[in-house]
Amino acid sequence: MKLFVPGRLCLFGEHTDWAGHYRTMNADIKPGAAIVTGIEQGIYAEVEKSAKFELSSQAPEIDSLWQDFSCRMDESELKRIAKSGSFFCYCAGVASYMLEWYKVGGVRIRITSMTLPIKSGLSSSAAICVLVARAFNQLYNLNLNTLGEMNIAYLGELRTSSRCGRLDQACAFGVKPNLMTFDGDEIEVRSLNVKKHLYWVFADLCAEKDTIKILSDLNKGYPFPTNEMEQREHEALGEKNLEIVDRAIKYMAEGDAEMLGKLMVEAEDLFNSQVAPMSKALEAPKLAAVLSDPEIQPLVWGGKGVGSHGDGSVQFLARSAEAQAQLLEYLNNRGMKAYTLTLNPVHTVRKAIIPVAGFGTRLYPATRALKKDFFPIACPDGMVRPVILILLEELVQSGIEEICLVLGSEEERQQYIDFFERPLSDEHLHKLNAEAQEYENHILDIGKRLRYVYQREKRGFGHAVYQAAQFAGNEPVLLLLGDTLYRSDSNKPCALQMVEEYERYNSLMVSIHPIPLAEVSRYGILHGIWEDKHQHVLNVSTMKEKPKPSYAEDFLGVRNQDGEKEYYSVFGQYILTPAVFSQLHEDIMQKEIDGDHVTEIELTSALEAVRQRSGMMGVRLNGRMYDMGNPTALVRAVEEFAK
Repeated sequence: MKLFVPGRLCLFGEHTDWAGHYRTMNADIKPGAAIVTGIEQGIYAEVEKSAKFELSSQAPEIDSLWQDFSCRMDESELKRIAKSGSFFCYCAGVASYMLEWYKVGGVRIRITSMTLPIKSGLSSSAAICVLVARAFNQLYNLNLNTLGEMNIAYLGELRTSSRCGRLDQACAFGVKPNLMTFDGDEIEVRSLNVKKHLYWVFADLCAEKDTIKILSDLNKGYPFPTNEMEQREHEALGEKNLEIVDRAIKYMAEGDAEMLGKLMVEAEDLFNSQVAPMSKALEAPKLAAVLSDPEIQPLVWGGKGVGSHGDGSVQFLARSAEAQAQLLEYLNNRGMKAYTLTLNPVHTVRKAIIPVAGFGTRLYPATRALKKDFFPIACPDGMVRPVILILLEELVQSGIEEICLVLGSEEERQQYIDFFERPLSDEHLHKLNAEAQEYENHILDIGKRLRYVYQREKRGFGHAVYQAAQFAGNEPVLLLLGDTLYRSDSNKPCALQMVEEYERYNSLMVSIHPIPLAEVSRYGILHGIWEDKHQHVLNVSTMKEKPKPSYAEDFLGVRNQDGEKEYYSVFGQYILTPAVFSQLHEDIMQKEIDGDHVTEIELTSALEAVRQRSGMMGVRLNGRMYDMGNPTALVRAVEEFAK
């Protein structure tokens, strides 16, 4: 199994993780808040089960530091190594925790590449701890979510002589910005949206700083301030930090790089005036000189220190990609070790696909005369709409701009053109009341969003979806089923709920809903771990097609907040990433190479392949679905959808 864990860069809110922890002793302390992102540099490794705990490296970047390591899976031995201060103490600390609490076997970790600099304020120790925790979790199917891996990495590092902060292990969440809040023992992590590209440069100043002394001095002011200087430290790491972080989130969401850069300068000034006086170790002449360098100023919107501050590392927000490259070269030429980080905007979902190419054989003979997506459905507002119009209206209400219908042939297109693009005759229009005449314009407006592709060979659902690959381009795309209706139980359409979760997690997504254990053999069942405390988003670890109830009960149940097992099937909406279309292309090409022009191309197998490489989230929507694909389901939909 191949793993990658990046380093992390704290953009705003340094030191507030440990400060917020003191709320367990002093309720007047404000919660900590930090914006932390994984970086492009990290640790690449291959992992497998072993009788021992073993680490080896073939990474040339750490040849001078590395010696291969092996240890029995013995709790006392691992704890002894964790306290030794050796290069492997962090790994042993996590392994000892895993053995103590999960009774696991060993793992063999082979580091294949390490692009992450060590001792540069970028949490190389946290990255290796997360790597070890993730290796145990995935190899032994411990069903830990990302936050669980992060917490074990933290607890494992605490078994060493290191005193890491709670934000260091944010690297577990990958290369994307996250808001972390620290309220006593409670930690919450929320992904942040970035509207435009943000071009960071950060650099190891290659100077000296004493992190242990810095943390020791700053902690003296907690949990209760005893003088004005300590009170100012509380204020800077408390209410003033919360205000800065709120503004940073706003500027990132708006794509306002200039204001974000100015905020970096403001945050640095606040730190220097109200926190740095607490410790002589925070005197940082090199950091100050680099931040005020007149050669750098024209290239950046702003800059500030990193991590515990002092003369450790510096970060800048460059004005453009070109300025980023120039700044990188400038810092490297002056004896620093500089790196780039580009935060990319999360594509909002603006396209959707609805396959409607099927023959509708289960609804024969009605489908001889009328495609099933044009079957009439009475709606709660008293109107009778065809199925396809109900689906299209949900997409429009969810902000979708372009919609691709996958048809069976070009001849079928005429029916959609007649309905969505051809105005009614004046005679017909004048027979409608004023409300219906206005609604007619709404239908024609929807028609302007429609695009058409054709599935000329009926080779499965995945093959139908792949026909829209060119339409999707390199963007995420929402997929709805053409014979399923959706009814939200909130003020947000089901499709909009999906889009909003995608913008938080930026991952392949499927909608899910609970079904009775007795019915699992009729569906594909998903198993995983809840990513959020509200149990809306499931980090999917298993997809099993039509399992027996006994198997599902043993292996596929997901615990709800009452501790009871539930079983989840696909609800019928997906957000497909470009990787899914790439996988479908590979599947189709492989069939061509094998000379197989008959076997169906399934979407499920492509989803599973992408899930194994980069993960998948299941979103529990607040709503209901109505299948229209068979007579029994059609009767239920007609009866219930109008209510």
